[in-house]
Amino acid sequence: MVLKSSSSIKIPNLFLRKRRKFTHSPYKTRWHYIFNQQQALQTLKKSCLSSTPDSITQQNTQNPSKTPSYHLNCLINTFDSYQCDPTPSSYDMVIKTLVQKSQFNELNYVLLHLQNVEKSETPERVFVDLIRVYGDKGMIKEAIDLFFRIPEFRCVPTVLSFNSLLFILCRNREYLRIVPQLLLKSRIMNIRLEGSSFTILINALCRIGRIDFAIKLLNYMIYYEFDPDGKLYSLVLGSLCRQTSANVTSLEVMGVWEDMKSVGFCPGKEDYCNVIRFLGRQGKGKEAFHVLCEMKREGIKPDIMSYTMALNGLVEQGKFSKVEELFDEILIFGLAPNVLTYNVYLKGLGKQNKAGDAYIMVGCMEELGCPPDLISYNTVLEAFCKVGELSRAREVWSVMKKKGIELNDESYRLMIDALVTEGEDTEACNMLTEMVSKNYRPMSSTFDKIICSLCHKGLVSKALHTLELVSGHGVLPGSVSWEALVLGLNLNLDHDGLMGMCLPSFVNLHEN
Repeated sequence: MVLKSSSSIKIPNLFLRKRRKFTHSPYKTRWHYIFNQQQALQTLKKSCLSSTPDSITQQNTQNPSKTPSYHLNCLINTFDSYQCDPTPSSYDMVIKTLVQKSQFNELNYVLLHLQNVEKSETPERVFVDLIRVYGDKGMIKEAIDLFFRIPEFRCVPTVLSFNSLLFILCRNREYLRIVPQLLLKSRIMNIRLEGSSFTILINALCRIGRIDFAIKLLNYMIYYEFDPDGKLYSLVLGSLCRQTSANVTSLEVMGVWEDMKSVGFCPGKEDYCNVIRFLGRQGKGKEAFHVLCEMKREGIKPDIMSYTMALNGLVEQGKFSKVEELFDEILIFGLAPNVLTYNVYLKGLGKQNKAGDAYIMVGCMEELGCPPDLISYNTVLEAFCKVGELSRAREVWSVMKKKGIELNDESYRLMIDALVTEGEDTEACNMLTEMVSKNYRPMSSTFDKIICSLCHKGLVSKALHTLELVSGHGVLPGSVSWEALVLGLNLNLDHDGLMGMCLPSFVNLHEN
């Protein structure tokens, strides 16, 4: 038996078949092509994008065939050196680099190249991020233009890019007028709105005070089977409660309140506080008290502001027995009333003509570490003036001055009216002079009371002097004062001879 040498043995080549003439080159496989793209991306990141070119203009002059964008040329040359095509990720990196450097002129060249030269699909995330950048930079027109150009980049726009544009339009009051047109064109582009789109629109409407449209959109969400969350209801409810009483009624607020609970959302502490605050401003003390009771039943501890607003509503409606119960409850629960709470309680005592009790409460405020403010003292002052206790009112007035409380026009008005009512015209005139010297403008009604009182007592000359003093500060009396002056002049014309003295005053007032 003859053995053949190993070199002479022919091992069959499994890669050589009749159907294949040559073997597969390992350098032309898919994995190698992807590897080259990854290497090109890393090279681009390290060498080209990490440094700022110092001679871009010179480079473009030497290579006129290149584009004016240094970064775009860098991208193209890097991928050409690896014999592969640029990837969407490479363009995304170039775009982010240009955005960081605020080189928006170069960015336009990159986008034009990506739009007209490249054939691959561009991911939508590139446009979403770029639209947000345009919005942050205030480039709203560029953001709108880019959104409508998305199909030209071989990309199908969805609600993601739509929401990014919608958000920056709704954030800018000037461009809100474009939103209806955008909504119409979104249907042509086959973009279906989602709950997030409605949320953006409702936020914008609440911010500009169009709560009526926000409520309609909220109802549309439910109709089209989008589930609004509790935060959206809280936003609409809070915005509605912050509106003025002239624009919103308690029925509208309670309607949203009941809708919120009917769809299964439990109002939070802030929601209860907003509703109680609104009802208190509306003078709906009974309703505010019921909402407060409901809040406690739900296991939510009301804060002092909620109690204060409920107290205010009860005071406005004259439910003073409920006021006492609620104020006692505040103390029992260990809450510390603030100066607003005390002022509301003082107002209730004043309405009940309990001026003495109100004055005692002011003293208690001092002892409890809650110093009374100007409103507290004015409330007590008004209470004493209302019941005709002028001596106690003078006492409060002196305490205010002693404690350094800065008096305001309301303080002077209360005291002057009380002095005129009690016939203390001289003191009232002196206080009026002091008031005017502090640049406080008296109300016409207060001015009329002093003029009429002086004229009725025959003190026409003093009335004219007071008239000239106050009118010099831009305050003129009403028709009642003029009638009193004319009547007083007729009575004193024969024996006092005041006509010649008063005519210049009338002329000066007319000229002023």
